[in-house]
Amino acid sequence: MQRDSAVSTAGRSVRESDDGPFGRIAIVGFGLIGASIALAARRRWPSAELVAVDRPEVIQSAMRTHAADIGGGDLALCENADLVILAAPVQTNISILSELVRSVPGNAVVTDVGSTKRQIASVGGQLPPRLPFVGGHPLAGAATGGLEAARSDLFAGRAWILTPVENHQRAVDKLSIFIEGLGAKVRVMTPDAHDSVVAYLSHLPQLTATALMHLVGERTGIDGLALAGRGLQDTTRLASSPPDIWRDISATNRDHIGTAIDELVDLLLRMKQGGDTLGETFESAARWKQVLEAGKVKA
Repeated sequence: MQRDSAVSTAGRSVRESDDGPFGRIAIVGFGLIGASIALAARRRWPSAELVAVDRPEVIQSAMRTHAADIGGGDLALCENADLVILAAPVQTNISILSELVRSVPGNAVVTDVGSTKRQIASVGGQLPPRLPFVGGHPLAGAATGGLEAARSDLFAGRAWILTPVENHQRAVDKLSIFIEGLGAKVRVMTPDAHDSVVAYLSHLPQLTATALMHLVGERTGIDGLALAGRGLQDTTRLASSPPDIWRDISATNRDHIGTAIDELVDLLLRMKQGGDTLGETFESAARWKQVLEAGKVKA
């Protein structure tokens, strides 16, 4: 078997065959993220076998578009997988974890792609050693979800956070090779640190954009929205996100999200008074926006 050049991950140099670190990959939840993982994995490792687990109509689309090799609605399809990726809503992923012990009798690395990590890390830590769980979160997405929006380059240059809580270094190494093969950049942090930072980076922007679009639409109506410029469109790009995913996120990160919302409300109330706070906030926002854009250029 031929060997690739070394791939660096988490400060370690690991060599893997060009067949990839995982020969059979089962993805439970074949929406935007799950299907994009499959497309990216197929492009990088054409010989890997891809298994999709989801509703019948989703599986039909996955098979029709050749995004998966095998598909169905039964977790038993994960039986011989080397890697199981949970890509359903957060609380669904948590409930699935307890079923994997019966559905996967052999050895497999288990990960997820959910936007919160503390609860699932707690449940994943109870799996037997043959099913090492390493929580994960790719910081990539799109304005709309679903298999139809999936694409193979979704993770290119994006951060992918891993939140291991057990001594599963071999699993972390293999998973890191897989993630880097999809084009993403691995970052490692604790589940609590993850949930705290994404409350500001992801959850607060989503909830703010959704609330803003709701309020503007309700107050101005169809005729008013016809007058809107690009500013409103750009600011509310996230307002089309599906609510089921965000119900789970809000329920599993309520404390950190609550703190972020309270701080935003407090700042808006101070800006409402005008004066120095208004000007200082605009100036600070402009500086941080430059930092954000510079980071995108480097990535």
